[in-house]
Amino acid sequence: MKKKLIIIAVFIKSCIIVAQEDKYQWLEEVDSKKSLEFVESLNKKTEEILTKQTNYQALYNNILTVVNSKERIVYPTIYGEYVYNFWQDKDHVRGIWRRMKKADYIANKTQWEIILDIDKLSEKDNIKWVFKGVSGLYPNYSRFLVNLSNGGGDAVVVKEFDATKKEFIDNGFYVPESKTSIAYLDENTVIIGTNFGEGSLTTSGYPKIVKLWKRGTAITEAKTIFTGKDTDVYNSGYVIHEENKSYFIISNSDTFFTKKTFLYWNNKLLELKIPNDADISGILKNQLIILLKSDWTINNKTFKQGSIVSVGFNELIENKFSIKNIYTPTASSSVSGISTTKSMLIFNILNNVKGELYKGVYQNHKWINTKLNAPDFGTISIVATDDTCEDFYFNFQNFLEPTTLYLSNATNNSIQKIKALPSFFPSDKYKVEQFKVASKDGEMIPYFVVSSKNMTLNGTNPTLLYGYGGFENPELPFYSAGMGISWLENGGVYVLANIRGGSEFGPRWHQAGLKEKRQNIYNDFTAIAEDLIAKKITSPKNLGIMGGSNGGLLVGVAFTQRPDLYNAVVCQVPLLDMQRYSKLLAGASWIGEYGNPDIPEEWEYIKKYSPYHNLKDNTKYPEVFFMTSTRDDRVHPGHARKMAAKMIDMGYPIFYYENTEGGHGGSSTNEQRAKFNALYYSYLWMKLKN
Repeated sequence: MKKKLIIIAVFIKSCIIVAQEDKYQWLEEVDSKKSLEFVESLNKKTEEILTKQTNYQALYNNILTVVNSKERIVYPTIYGEYVYNFWQDKDHVRGIWRRMKKADYIANKTQWEIILDIDKLSEKDNIKWVFKGVSGLYPNYSRFLVNLSNGGGDAVVVKEFDATKKEFIDNGFYVPESKTSIAYLDENTVIIGTNFGEGSLTTSGYPKIVKLWKRGTAITEAKTIFTGKDTDVYNSGYVIHEENKSYFIISNSDTFFTKKTFLYWNNKLLELKIPNDADISGILKNQLIILLKSDWTINNKTFKQGSIVSVGFNELIENKFSIKNIYTPTASSSVSGISTTKSMLIFNILNNVKGELYKGVYQNHKWINTKLNAPDFGTISIVATDDTCEDFYFNFQNFLEPTTLYLSNATNNSIQKIKALPSFFPSDKYKVEQFKVASKDGEMIPYFVVSSKNMTLNGTNPTLLYGYGGFENPELPFYSAGMGISWLENGGVYVLANIRGGSEFGPRWHQAGLKEKRQNIYNDFTAIAEDLIAKKITSPKNLGIMGGSNGGLLVGVAFTQRPDLYNAVVCQVPLLDMQRYSKLLAGASWIGEYGNPDIPEEWEYIKKYSPYHNLKDNTKYPEVFFMTSTRDDRVHPGHARKMAAKMIDMGYPIFYYENTEGGHGGSSTNEQRAKFNALYYSYLWMKLKN
């Protein structure tokens, strides 16, 4: 009996230890009074110091001037005969949704027709609405499903809008706040995945069930088309249009990177037998365009990882395969984007992290590719295509050339400059260099350095190293007026890391940092930091690092693993507690990237880098600046809050700023964006300037 009591006592004690293991877990209660008092206290201390820096007001004013500038590029989205655009400035703080005829846009006319004023709507509803995009009714786009977020989070309210009358439709489709997927099937039917009630969401908080909802009926009467598993990441339905045909597709994402794809055909679901890690990029000339993430061997032929291929859609439905290769990458190239015009494929390629633009024409049962005469030595992104003709828009930018929007025609290969940003800083004073350094395992990791042409290699240059390293997101050269006037013009050096985890060199670059291979990413980042110091571009005293979201995790790992390398850390909307990340908000959806901390074997490798669990006593850490948003419903603000609280209790000084709205982007209005940026630039100059 005594032995049994001892066992029970030990069990109770172990439960108490587990319950007390994370004494900062109360900070995960987003809107609790205690949590918000903690946030308000740290915000106040941070603002008192940083807003009193001698350069803060100038930084704020300059950044606000840039983001409010009338000279910004008006980016197009094409719906039918109109170009639509969402715009924010000092007169439209929350923004206006507007349109003009396509010909008027090309002619650079400035008279826009305002469709929806978000400032007026916010005032009327007494809600801080944030515009989160629309889904239109094909092909005339007289109606739209408008997504509105209360405060900037991913969860949205969906309201149906009449673009002709410029008003929301009484008794139209309406969906309460949720992480909703919705699209028109036809004028009176929508494909919807949302919170239908208990059991309708995945453990990641996204739709588990896809339904067809008829106009004039209650959402409870919607017809269920597909039901996934609780452990799925996301399930959704959408329509691919090709000329006079429409295809209703169901995507069943069981992990962040894998999915089954179904065609809803003759009131039945038909699974398309394509690789579950491949991405569908449209249908053209009855060819299903597919981007491969792994080798695909079929009919005794192997199509390489990272290739673009096509499959005859009619044959695919019948489980017959006639696969055609469109593009095969080299060791130094990867596919960055794929779009379609009325009859042509447009794709852009990264070649050693520099953009190239191609078109593909399907003739005589094969693809013929032509490289287009786009600008060189920068980043190309396809902005908008028009499925009624061969026109498409693309963007070009690099670190020193102002961003420029071009209109091209895929038939005659013409290129017309539509709009370019003004030069907000004198770029002729600066140079861009690309270097490579060997990571710990020998892989050569490229990075860009933007600096003054007169930079002295004496180890004293204030240097900001930026990275992300995850989820197949490449870090590409970009033009930033804010970075130019706030950092370069004051003597700073900017460094962009092309570490593994992104897709700079295709799927292999991403897969080299998944799960148990995660440390490769952090070793890459460390190697770049050490190389910058070895080249005497900077020194640990003058080196700062910055990253957001997964990049916030990156810099969190960087300063806990190698605190000796950095004197400033800007850690934005970060993941930091990698033991509980999968239990917070959308965290479960990222298990395919990081692994599952609830599985002991996987926690073994996760715990080795989890920043929250690797803080040590008596260590000289840099004075970290944590930045997040109360309304971030993707990466929980509890990560930043708990890390800050733990460091404070361990005696380490930190800075902390949490915006009360803004979602995962951190800010909702231009004023908030200017403040967010001015705060971290003030911090960086305070820490890194000689």
